[in-house]
Amino acid sequence: MSDLSGGKAASRNAVRNGEPRKAAIIALGAALPVLLLAVWQALGDRGAISTMLFPTPLTIADAMLSLIRSGELWGHLRISLVRAGLGFGLGGGLGLLFGLLVGLSRKSEKTLDPSFQMIRMVPHLAVAPLFVLWFGIGEESKILLIAKGAFFPLYINAFLAIRGVDNKLFEVSRVLGFSRFKRVARLVLPAALPGILLGVRLSLGVAWLGLVVAELIASTSGVGYMMSDARQFAQTPVVFVGILTFAVVGLAADSIVRLVSRKALHWQDGFKG
Repeated sequence: MSDLSGGKAASRNAVRNGEPRKAAIIALGAALPVLLLAVWQALGDRGAISTMLFPTPLTIADAMLSLIRSGELWGHLRISLVRAGLGFGLGGGLGLLFGLLVGLSRKSEKTLDPSFQMIRMVPHLAVAPLFVLWFGIGEESKILLIAKGAFFPLYINAFLAIRGVDNKLFEVSRVLGFSRFKRVARLVLPAALPGILLGVRLSLGVAWLGLVVAELIASTSGVGYMMSDARQFAQTPVVFVGILTFAVVGLAADSIVRLVSRKALHWQDGFKG
């Protein structure tokens, strides 16, 4: 009985000790951004920097609150999120599918990989005008441009993750008499999961960058369009609001993927730093 109560007390102490440590880590991470914002605000108030080119953080915050109250920011953000989600789903899904196919089959690698690698080297800005010519300025061109960016990180990471699986697992599966499907589902995919999840993170980030390119080039809605429209009318605070929105939403999406990765890879005993 005493051992049980002692174990509970130790657990409570560990939780209490963990709370200050977590707060200290958060404070340490926030120190640099807060310092930069304070210096930025002070320089703007003293006239040391042009508030036309670098509006102060308080001015940007005021512009953001105005856009939130009017509903304009949410309207543009909702459209951007739908575009990014559809583009990532299409490009990332195909990237994962072809990555697994090429990783599992040397014949598929020789047939498909050279073409994929050549297309991968074509920059977004080079194909964006062609997509607009082919598909117009509607949603198709934007979604396909995002999908192009999202395809390759997941394709490459899935391919490399499959090829990085220990060959002994394949030998064990042959000894156990596993079918090809069972071998892939039970051994290969779990072993390749860390690399695949890394590909998901990278693919999501590139999809978000592709969204910015698509909306800045040819769009009549979305956060990128809001920034482009504000730039034409010299509304610099609104441009900074768009940049901040992209940064915050992108960080939130990446944090969700990291959380899912930690849950899915809880069995992995890696170095924590």
